[in-house]
Amino acid sequence: MKDRGLRTAVTVLAGLAVIYFGTTGSDPEDGEGISGGLVVLAVLAALLVWHLTKPGNNAAK
Repeated sequence: MKDRGLRTAVTVLAGLAVIYFGTTGSDPEDGEGISGGLVVLAVLAALLVWHLTKPGNNAAK
């Protein structure tokens, strides 16, 4: 992926997907919001996507 804007968008969407799927299973009456662990997991997922979509990675020659 050579387009930095697309790479950034995919990275943000990965983090948001983790937060979305991490919160949809909870009961809204519990009063629980986004936990700190979920935020850390979302950031780690975003960093992983950022790393995997890095341009110039010619692993498959």
